[in-house]
Amino acid sequence: MKKSSTVGLSLRLQLDWLEHTAMLKLSGAFEDEIREELHRLLQDTVSVGVSSSKHSTRRKVICNLMKIWVTVPSHLETFRDEGLQHLQKLPLEQHLPIHWGMTTAVYPFFQLLTGTVGRLLNLQDTITSAQVYRRVQEQMGDRSTVARATQRVLRSLIDWQVLEDTEEKGVYKAAPVRSVDDGSFALWLIEAALIASDVSSSPLRMITQTPSLFPFQLDTPVLEKHIPESRLEIALQGLDDKIVVLK
Repeated sequence: MKKSSTVGLSLRLQLDWLEHTAMLKLSGAFEDEIREELHRLLQDTVSVGVSSSKHSTRRKVICNLMKIWVTVPSHLETFRDEGLQHLQKLPLEQHLPIHWGMTTAVYPFFQLLTGTVGRLLNLQDTITSAQVYRRVQEQMGDRSTVARATQRVLRSLIDWQVLEDTEEKGVYKAAPVRSVDDGSFALWLIEAALIASDVSSSPLRMITQTPSLFPFQLDTPVLEKHIPESRLEIALQGLDDKIVVLK
């Protein structure tokens, strides 16, 4: 996990906002044009009226959306461009993991939180927001910003239908796992997890089951078939332990 004392992603984001931002980038719109369009998109949703605090919230939401799909760090531009290609190729109902991958690669906090959720769900059928926060604050510190960000990103995961509310407030369960059948796209998703973890390699059996990818099922044989087409390669460690390496 890439260490960072900055939360960065602290607001509830809707998938259709991410989709709209990515489509604007795909259309060839300039950065200023995309920002202006996002202000129009969100003006009645995030910032109703003239409240300065709400305007600040809208500005922060747009900053998150832009950083995920438009103003990405320079070392992620090629990775982002491949994500946009996947959006063009795959049907809309398969776009969630693409937005997940970009958010994971750009924001270490998202990787930390989703990895925490995934590890808890490996141990139990339901999780609580308090359990998630306790584990996140061990990494980030006990700050009000971390508490708010944890709650808001958890609500995003519910909006994205990878977590579901239960009858008990603050208690969540996993939604059905989604299969990622496209081999080249599955490898792109694994690359996102490696980038966010700030590592260049991982055992194949571990990376396909990484907790931060808990909503998705990856087919190992399909992955191996498409490795030569990606920026990943497989190396052997010992007699039969396969390692995925980021070139």
